[in-house]
Amino acid sequence: MRLSAALLALALPALSSIAAPPAAPPPTEVRPVTDVLHGESIVDPYRWLEGDAKGAVTPEVTAWTDAQLAYTREILDNLPGRKAVETRLRELMEVGSVSAPRMRGNRYFYSKREGTENQARIFVREGYAGAPRLLLDPNTLDAKGLVTIAWTEPDLAGRLLAFGMYRAGDENATLYVLDVDSGRWLADEIPGKVSSIDWLPDSSGFFYRSLESVKDPYSGQVKFHRLGSHPRQDVLLFRQYTKEQNAKLATTYGPGFSASEDGRWGLLSYATGTSTNDLWAVDLDRWARTGEFVKTDVIVGSESTSSGSILGDTLFLHTTDGAKNGRVVAVDLNAPARGGWKPLLAERKDVSIRRVSLARGILVVNLLKDAATRIELYTLDGRPLGDLPLPGIGSASLSTAQDRTEAFLTYTSFNEPSGVYRVDLATKKVELWERPKVPVDPSIVEVKQVFVPSKDGTKVPVFLVYRKGLKLDGNNPTLLYAYGGFNVSQTPSFSATLFPWFEAGGVFALACLRGGGEYGDSWHEAGMLGKKQNVYDDFLAAAEWLVAQKYTRPARLAVSGGSNGGLLTGAVLTQRPELFGAVISAVPLLDMLRYQSFLMARYWIPEYGSAENADQFKFLRAYSPYHNVKKGTKYPAVLLTAGENDSRVHPLHARKMAALLQASTASDPAEKPVLLWVDRDAGHGQGKPLALRVRDAADQRMFLLWQLGALPK
Repeated sequence: MRLSAALLALALPALSSIAAPPAAPPPTEVRPVTDVLHGESIVDPYRWLEGDAKGAVTPEVTAWTDAQLAYTREILDNLPGRKAVETRLRELMEVGSVSAPRMRGNRYFYSKREGTENQARIFVREGYAGAPRLLLDPNTLDAKGLVTIAWTEPDLAGRLLAFGMYRAGDENATLYVLDVDSGRWLADEIPGKVSSIDWLPDSSGFFYRSLESVKDPYSGQVKFHRLGSHPRQDVLLFRQYTKEQNAKLATTYGPGFSASEDGRWGLLSYATGTSTNDLWAVDLDRWARTGEFVKTDVIVGSESTSSGSILGDTLFLHTTDGAKNGRVVAVDLNAPARGGWKPLLAERKDVSIRRVSLARGILVVNLLKDAATRIELYTLDGRPLGDLPLPGIGSASLSTAQDRTEAFLTYTSFNEPSGVYRVDLATKKVELWERPKVPVDPSIVEVKQVFVPSKDGTKVPVFLVYRKGLKLDGNNPTLLYAYGGFNVSQTPSFSATLFPWFEAGGVFALACLRGGGEYGDSWHEAGMLGKKQNVYDDFLAAAEWLVAQKYTRPARLAVSGGSNGGLLTGAVLTQRPELFGAVISAVPLLDMLRYQSFLMARYWIPEYGSAENADQFKFLRAYSPYHNVKKGTKYPAVLLTAGENDSRVHPLHARKMAALLQASTASDPAEKPVLLWVDRDAGHGQGKPLALRVRDAADQRMFLLWQLGALPK
């Protein structure tokens, strides 16, 4: 591929500064508040940036934020070459996307975003190769493109489509119902962060999960809605525990529900931690006859994850109970006690079972081996039918239906754009169904996986992606990314926007840290609670390895992460500031002594612990980024981001950290600034329109090019 002049300029290693950069960030008033926690006095100099007593933004916080945003825009908008970079990124981000279709009869429902569209639209086809018919276009509902379709759920006949929508990233979806034939919206409308829809077989109603109040994230409930009735008449089936009923479980994610396709059985789950749950069977015939919603234990009181699919009276249960890497058993729902479970797939040490689904006569098992997907097929009594061939080593998921062997495979890798393939599971024939074209050449990059020893000797998988023929001279701009928490696995994926980075000689590294789910529950548990420092040690080991192997050097090494990954980059920033040239901490948790007091953050106490507990306070205090900033330290440049409408992580974390770092760093702010960007039209990041995503991508890319010495002269 021939490089444009702009891209050739990006490859130049000279560090350029801004014309007349601001001498310093806006000042922040110090108003210290002292808390005594378990005998230790903790001084918070910027408590006022949290807002009012309930965390709501105040006029003075708004004014302070305005000044910070103006400072950030003055710097990032005036970096040389921004227009060329933003134009190139926009071109790449206008590449479309398409989801695997949901199959209902002869109808295929899917989402697709094309070109300059801010949000994905919903289509249906009659037959898999039929002409697309537009059903929903959220781009027509908001001039700024801030309305997002969060989810869709067609009924079994493909005649009705339930869908959820929210605005400006708040994730508080309201449910609506569409008549697929006429395109008419029905009168049914249910607010309250609605999710997890399961239709009755006759389409007369559906089960759903919602919040009793969107202002109370711990008010989860399971209800049933009869089509055509008012939501006030919806039947309450199960409510999240109150503190009086169960203080610990009152602040987990709470209840969830799914129903079998024939409407005979239901599965009620209740989150007991960030990746553990109880599970009960519910006889829906009995409920329909008598109104009695009676739970029968399937697995209760186990520190494990359990879920599954129902066919007839059999639950195909995927559980980590007694099997950290997962196992699969068949459960007779008429007698679901553990003693009657029939083993189907035993735990294996070389792979982690991540999920199971059902096709006609086939059990589909999705596994991870060294952070890459494998899909294996079995008969319903557990006899192996072999692997499903994948296009390569990458990430894959399969959309199945119980009435057919037809399925749709979504596959991607670092050098393979995301595509959707139609699969016959009986013959294993695979054909491309749809894949958007990308204006880059994926073959220019090389992908390799290495295993880096952490501080305690644990081998940590790291994927490396860079242009073929790259010279390892210790001088390559390198971006290291990771997450490391909540049993979430980091696996290969394609990003067209990284290709200018590769073309300009940059390296991208993805580290699969403990705390994630790449190697099952044991891997997750090794990065939770008092073992959280393992996550940071893993990340630091990956950074040191990149330097030792001459991929880069500290001045040209950047780290990036979001949410729990923002906590990760905040922690390594305070622990090893000399190791990095730039740090991006997006929608982060950073004050780990107060995080649990805001929004839905008490959900995460099983993952992190709480400073309210004396023993947990000790390890939280040891790594909490906000409490480990040291005045007079030469910190690298930092870009902190937040969303004003975030319903998960409060923007107070980014605000307070920005103020403290600006006041504490010994680095020259004209060269190594601490920048804050709070998006007033966004939340945690979900549902951002294209225009805002392009701006964010350009901000981060320009920040990295500047700080790693790759701006044009």
